[in-house]
Amino acid sequence: MKKILKVIGLIVLILICGMTLLQVTYKNKGESSYTGSVSKGKLYNSYLMPYSGKNFSYFSPMSYYAMGNAYVHSKLYHTLLSSYKVCEHTCPDIKFKLMECANKKGGKMLIHRTHQTGLSVDFMTPLIKNGKQKRLYDHMGLGHYLLEFDDRGRLSLDKNVTIDFETLAKHIISLDDAARKNGLYIKKVIWKIELKDELFATNTGKLLKKRGIYFAKALGPEINALHDDHYHIDFALISK
Repeated sequence: MKKILKVIGLIVLILICGMTLLQVTYKNKGESSYTGSVSKGKLYNSYLMPYSGKNFSYFSPMSYYAMGNAYVHSKLYHTLLSSYKVCEHTCPDIKFKLMECANKKGGKMLIHRTHQTGLSVDFMTPLIKNGKQKRLYDHMGLGHYLLEFDDRGRLSLDKNVTIDFETLAKHIISLDDAARKNGLYIKKVIWKIELKDELFATNTGKLLKKRGIYFAKALGPEINALHDDHYHIDFALISK
C-alpha cells in the first residue's frame, strides 16, 4: 500500500511540475479568439496574466501554476492591465487580487460553471478595517472562496472587517473604461444581490450605477451566497 501511495504521489508531483513549467515558459503573442459561450466554449491563442504587478497579484500559486487557470482572451489581458494601471492613481494604496480566469484552451474549469471563453474573471473583494486595507485574508488561496459576509458586507470571522465598497466601485469603473478602449464591454457582473445597495450608496458607487452596467438581478441561493468574497465579471466583444 505504501508503495502504491508513493507512486501516486510521484505521479502527482510530476504532473504539477509539468503544469508549472508550462506556465513559466508560456509566451503571449498574436490575438485570441473563441467559440461558444461562457458556459460552453473554447479559447484559442490565449494570453497568460502575469502572476503579479505593481498593485496586483494572482491569488493562488496552486491555481496559477499547477492548475493553469490564469489565461484570458488577449483583449481582456490588455483591459485588465490597463485597469490596474489606472487604479495606481485612483486607488494608490490598494493592492488588488486577481482570481480565477480561464484554462489555456478554455472549456470546463474546476468549481466554475462558466469561464470557458477567456472573457470571464473573478476579482477578490477588497476589504477594509479601521479605514485601512485589510490584507490578512488575501493569502488564503482557493480557501478564500469560502469566506462569508453578511448583507452589510461584514466578514463573519471578524465584524470589524468589511468590504471596501468605494474601492470596489472604482475598480469596476476602471474596468469599464479599459474594456471599451480594447474592444470589449462589461456584459454582466455577478455579485451577492443584498450587497448592491451598499455598493451603489458610495460616492463612486453612485457614478457606477449611472453607467447602467448590468448586475445580475436574481441568483440561485447557492450562487448568490458564493459571490460575496469575490465579484465575477463577464466581458463581451463590441460588435462592429
